[in-house]
Amino acid sequence: MHTSPFPRIISLIEIIAEREDNLVPLSAFDHAYDELRARWPQSTEERDIATPYGRTRVHVHGPADGSPLVLLPGGSATGLVWFANAAALGARHRVHAVDLMGDAGRTERRGRPLRNADDLMAWLDAVLDGLGLDHTHLCGHSYGGWLAVRYALHAPQRVDRLALVDPTQVFAGFRPGYLLRALPHLIRPSEARTRAFLAWETAGTHPDETWQRLYALAATVPGRKIVAGGRPGVAGLRMPVLVVLAERSRTHDAVKVAGLARRTLPHGEVVLLPGATHHSLPLTEPKQLNDRLLDFLG
Repeated sequence: MHTSPFPRIISLIEIIAEREDNLVPLSAFDHAYDELRARWPQSTEERDIATPYGRTRVHVHGPADGSPLVLLPGGSATGLVWFANAAALGARHRVHAVDLMGDAGRTERRGRPLRNADDLMAWLDAVLDGLGLDHTHLCGHSYGGWLAVRYALHAPQRVDRLALVDPTQVFAGFRPGYLLRALPHLIRPSEARTRAFLAWETAGTHPDETWQRLYALAATVPGRKIVAGGRPGVAGLRMPVLVVLAERSRTHDAVKVAGLARRTLPHGEVVLLPGATHHSLPLTEPKQLNDRLLDFLG
């Protein structure tokens, strides 16, 4: 059986994250974070949810009586990456965009160690409990898609509908070329190296400049610990599932992944977003993504 290099890459990130050299001051990341936070709708609330693993920052927008929707970002993106989607999704739903435990953002890793996927499931249980959500729609992008699938299998009674936006390590592994391109900013993280990698993957899509700066700075934040794991058993999902793939994603072959998703989820819905790349989502053509999500979520 082919073994994905992803866990080894994550272990490398954890080792590098302990190094203090070549890291920009955290205040630079905080400044970019606050700048992107200002792009969210004015009525957005900030909530810090206590969990056994530390406080979790959640950006909340939408009517109090709207059906709940939890958004999980990709690695380094922070929950703020959904700023271009918040207003449209928040018109019908109570949106909860989460800063992931162990990643850059305003979520704090303190208390119980975050060691494996089981700990991530317990963390998300605590987040939903703290938000008062017995059940919710769940949407994840990239690594957040992998996390969303794991949680939907862990607590299916809490997930009404599941939306996956160009998920990684769910239907297929990473392209070797993508991992090779990622290595320079993983081995020696810097804003410039991450910018170069992002420019390669998002070529021609021009993601928001403020978000690009935040993403590049996130890679240099010390103490990050991103927990990874094997591919989940997607065939075990029983709730309605939407899979939205970036047509020009360089993380994997989107057409092949679409075929795998359709075969694995015969009752799921699979769509390709034309022109989008992996890291340009969910920012590229947000109306296309918003319309797909709103139609699926009802």
